[in-house]
Amino acid sequence: MNAQISQSALENQLLAFYKGWKGVPYRLGGMSKRGVDCSGFVYLAYQQLLTKQVNSVFPRTTADQVELGRQVSKSQLKTGDLVFFKTGWSTRHVGIYLSDNRFLHASTSQGVMISRLDNSYWKQKYWQSRRLSFPT
Repeated sequence: MNAQISQSALENQLLAFYKGWKGVPYRLGGMSKRGVDCSGFVYLAYQQLLTKQVNSVFPRTTADQVELGRQVSKSQLKTGDLVFFKTGWSTRHVGIYLSDNRFLHASTSQGVMISRLDNSYWKQKYWQSRRLSFPT
């Protein structure tokens, strides 16, 4: 993450962003409060909260988002890291790590919500995490 943003300040920004999106239903390809998919939600969060500090283009799809930054272990996660899951044979899911094993995402069943990495479903589906570094 950008060194200029503290972890707690970033988490507060992410939670404030979440407040405006909580419960918005999942819609494949969606990019609005009428419906949003997981990578669209991450894209919108990063565009609003993080990339306005740098002139950077954030990718829209999970396949492109998983190529960003560098891989970090689950035990080293920090607020703002991207967490990726294999939810099906070829299906991938992405969310934004908060803290204390929690992450923010657009769930296919419950819409935009906060879940736990140690939840039996997500623990089993966890794939990898990526840390983005923006120039300061």
